[in-house]
Amino acid sequence: MLTPISWPTRSALVLLLVLAPFSHGWADTDGPVPQFSRIDTLHAGWEPLEFPNIGRHSQYELVRDDGVQVVKATTAQSASGLIARVTVDPREHPILQWRWKVSKIYNAGDARKKAGDDYPARIYVAFAFEPDKASFFERAKRQAIKALMGEALPGNALNYIWASKLPVESLVPNPFTDKTQMIAVNSGPAQVGQWVTVRRDIVADYTRAFGEAPPAIVGVGIMSDSDNTGESAMAWYGDVQLLPRASAEQ
Repeated sequence: MLTPISWPTRSALVLLLVLAPFSHGWADTDGPVPQFSRIDTLHAGWEPLEFPNIGRHSQYELVRDDGVQVVKATTAQSASGLIARVTVDPREHPILQWRWKVSKIYNAGDARKKAGDDYPARIYVAFAFEPDKASFFERAKRQAIKALMGEALPGNALNYIWASKLPVESLVPNPFTDKTQMIAVNSGPAQVGQWVTVRRDIVADYTRAFGEAPPAIVGVGIMSDSDNTGESAMAWYGDVQLLPRASAEQ
């Protein structure tokens, strides 16, 4: 149980990515991340991402939209996500590509404030912890968690968000932890209700966010949450892919 730990847990998703058991139920030929369009169940490579002290969870289900299987998320004053644990060298798969659609944005959404740290849709990328770059306190804290949980924690993370107010391409620290940096890839209501395809260079984004090249990618997640703003929304997620640069450019 994480309940006795007093650190912020609300949006520090990186602290929880490793806590779900890992299952490998998809074809490796689909790439490092299990594809929503091809799996038979969300348990095939994806696991629930839930938070201590948050009892109301967002709901995720496989549905068909325009003839393609996608994940539909429904959030109503709730927070949870889905994660896929991977081990990927970002130099070999530097391109993150996905498509998504949202039903609305949040009136009270604000990526710079804890009370506004909700998004109808976000993609989460977690990276390996680098102990040689961490403080003594950080290393000790992580050793304590590993002893308690039997799992090592990842390090920094990027969140790609559908923001309410931030201009597109804005980069801000998560209001709960600067170990997670938020990048607005969509913002505002202009494309609400439309499928939007997003392609990001993870190496470039990580370097911009943290000032250095990224270590290994250890987790990819999706999340729709609304527990801080008290609002509600639906989102649809198509396949999330980690691609080599050459194949992404074809």
